[in-house]
Amino acid sequence: MTTILDALQKGTGYLEKHGVESARLNMQHLLATVLGCRRMELYVNFDKVLDEVRLERLRDLMRRRAQGVPLQHLAGSVEFYGHEFLCDERGLIPRPETEELVALLSKRSWGEKPRLLDVGCGSGVIGLSLAAQMAGAGVEVVLVDVSTLALDLAQENAGRLTEKLEGADVRFLESDLFAAVSGQFALIVANLPYLSVADLAEVSREVRHDPELALLGGERGTELMERFLKECPAYLIPGGTVAMEFGAGQEELLHEVALSAGLREISIVRDLQGIPRFLLASAP
Repeated sequence: MTTILDALQKGTGYLEKHGVESARLNMQHLLATVLGCRRMELYVNFDKVLDEVRLERLRDLMRRRAQGVPLQHLAGSVEFYGHEFLCDERGLIPRPETEELVALLSKRSWGEKPRLLDVGCGSGVIGLSLAAQMAGAGVEVVLVDVSTLALDLAQENAGRLTEKLEGADVRFLESDLFAAVSGQFALIVANLPYLSVADLAEVSREVRHDPELALLGGERGTELMERFLKECPAYLIPGGTVAMEFGAGQEELLHEVALSAGLREISIVRDLQGIPRFLLASAP
């Protein structure tokens, strides 16, 4: 017989041998996935015996995790800003820093029935989280991405948040940045690819499971973001805000691009690790 505690201890050793960081925490999450419970519930059920069906599923998840498949893909979902989002190879796995950006924007007022645009929406975590936050204000949120697969994932996530999005007008649009976008917005937010070709060659095996389209920002890593900032002012209402996430060491260049594009009140905001991570600016 194999108890939850047995599986946790043996599985932790197995993942450690295969180079998985935080192996015990990973095993806790895998067990919680198999059992359909919260991770903390494992502690009061250590003596529970696992049946063969659950053991076989656990072994499969362990093998795949040892091969570098991200934990979020194995679980099939990820928590982001208090919501549960589907997570798979169609979209970028949400990072904690992006959650910080949503928290920052949620504290601001965007006026009555504001229009918001999420460019490069991926799985939709930014746009949908903001839409849920402001649903009562009659917000309109347009989520755009060049990837039809990412848009499919975002729409599935919107379907899971139907009750929380009641009162919000949420739309999806296939577009290369602003190519298919019309009108102007109070807020344009983006978490665009910002890795260079050299960066991409050095990423972990887990990150390699994210779509390359969501990672590679160009030869230097900033080309797509530069184009975004240059095109942005035409789609902002007077005084409207653009907010974007970027990679380490890219702040000075992006600040200059935003300035040359005619944006004003440009600020660089650090994340909780103290790293410059977000650019905020206003339209004239």
